Amino acid sequence: MRDLADPGLFEAGGQYEAWRWWREHDPVHRHERGFWSVTRYADVDRVLRDHPSFAGERGTSPGHADPAAGREPAATGPTGPDRARAALRKVMGMRPAGSYEPSLIAAITGLLAPGLDEQSFDLAAAVRGLPLALAGPLLGLPRADWPYLSGLAMAAGAEDDPGHRIGDAAPGTPRRAHRELSAYFLPLVRERARTPGEDLVSLMVSDAGGRMDPETAVAGCRDLLLGASVTLPDAASSTVYELARTGSYRAWADRPDLLRTGVEEALRWASPGSHFMRHTTRPVRLSGVDVPAGEPVVAWIGSANRDAAVFPDPDAFDPERTPNRHLAFGDEPYHCAGSHLARLTLRLFFATLFATFADVAVAAEPVRVRSTFLTGFKELIISGTPRRGR
Repeated sequence: MRDLADPGLFEAGGQYEAWRWWREHDPVHRHERGFWSVTRYADVDRVLRDHPSFAGERGTSPGHADPAAGREPAATGPTGPDRARAALRKVMGMRPAGSYEPSLIAAITGLLAPGLDEQSFDLAAAVRGLPLALAGPLLGLPRADWPYLSGLAMAAGAEDDPGHRIGDAAPGTPRRAHRELSAYFLPLVRERARTPGEDLVSLMVSDAGGRMDPETAVAGCRDLLLGASVTLPDAASSTVYELARTGSYRAWADRPDLLRTGVEEALRWASPGSHFMRHTTRPVRLSGVDVPAGEPVVAWIGSANRDAAVFPDPDAFDPERTPNRHLAFGDEPYHCAGSHLARLTLRLFFATLFATFADVAVAAEPVRVRSTFLTGFKELIISGTPRRGR
C-alpha cells in the first residue's frame, strides 16, 4: 500500500517505505484525488522556494478544506500574510531567546517527573505539553487554559484521528479548531492593547512592535501555537522512540557536544508536519514531468528529508550528521518564523532528558497518530533509568 493520502498508511508507520518507492519510481505523479505528489528533495525544495511558480494562498492541505488558506503566515506566500510574518519576526527578535530558558527548563522537568520513580510513563502525553510550555509564557496565556488550547492545536492538524476530532466529522475539525482559537485570542489581543503586559502579544500591538491590527495579531498567535504544536511533540517523541528502539540513546546522551547537531537530526528524522501543498501559477516541469498551471502540488517534506541523494544513509539517526540542510521548517519565503524558539525548546528538552535518564526503553507497543500531516505518537510508553544523584 503506497497511497500517501491514506492516514492509515501513516498510522502504521508505512510512509517511509512508500516515500522511498515513489522517489525511486515515480517522484512526480498525479494522485487520483486530483493533486500532484512530489517526493524528491530537489523538487520539494523548489516548490517551497519558487513562490512565483507555486503559491500557497489557496490552501496547504490536500483532501480537506484548509482554514489557513490565505490567512496563516506560515502557510501562505509573500502577500499580506507575508507582511504579518515579517512583523512577527521583528517582534520575536525584540527579546533574547535565552530569556525563556528558565520557564522552559522548569516545565520540561515537570513533564519528565513521572518517570523518576522508575515506573513507565507515556512520553507522548508528556511532550504534548511542550508547545504550551513555550507558547504559554511567550504569549502570556493563563495556565488554566493550556489544556484547552493544546486540544484545539492537535485538532487543527490531526483531523483524521478520532481522538482529536471536534464533533463527529473529520473535514470540519480544522475549521472549527481555527475558529475557536481565533475566538480565544481576539479578546486577549484587545485586552493587551488596553492593558499591556510583558508578553509577546503586548509587543505585537505596541508602537515598538509595529502596532499590528487585531486580525494580524490573532493570526500571529495562532501561527505560533500551531507551529509549536506540530513541531515539538512529534520531533521529541519520534526521536526518543528511535533512540530507544535501536539502543542508541546513550551514544547521544553521553555526548553533550552533539546537542545542536542532534536536534537538527531530530528535526530531519521526524519531519513534523510531513507535507505542504501549493498551487502552480504557471506550467512547471519537475523531474521531467510537466505540471499545468492551476494545479495543487503536495510537497512531501518528510520524503525530501529521507532522500539519499542529499542525506547519506538517510534512514539512520545520526546526531553527528553535518551538513544537514533539512526542510523541516520549510524554506524561504515560507520558513517558520519561530524556528529559533523551536530549536531552543528541543535543545532544552533533550538536555533535560539526558540529564534525567541515563537510558530509556520502550515499555509497550506505541500508537501513532492517524494523520497524513502529523508524524508522532498518540501513546508512547517508556521506562527510564534515572541518573544517579538526581
